Amino acid sequence: QVQLVESGGGSVQAGGSLRLSCVASGYTYRMAWFRQAPGKERERIASIFTTSGNTLYADSVAGRFTISRDTAKNTAYLQMNSLQPEDTAMYYCAARTSAVINSWPYWGQGTQVTVSS
Repeated sequence: QVQLVESGGGSVQAGGSLRLSCVASGYTYRMAWFRQAPGKERERIASIFTTSGNTLYADSVAGRFTISRDTAKNTAYLQMNSLQPEDTAMYYCAARTSAVINSWPYWGQGTQVTVSS
């Protein structure tokens, strides 16, 4: 029902910044960013309720990453500052379309973030 397209990944040096974008094809109730490094479990690092703007962050990124949204454009962003090599991963956007859903039915294709020391 909802297609998600991420962009903005790339290669940066430690201490640098990137901003990821996720464009949804329609309405979303909640959007999130996940990441997965090779050999590691996928982790949710940030989420946002698109109507209220309320946000949640994983401890690993709190204070460095900021999730935001533009409801008119059905777009979520992830501003990543003070990047570290440990942040290297494939980053995925996910979405829910209802408050009664507690899973993540919709996923983007992923965008690679590589941080060099």
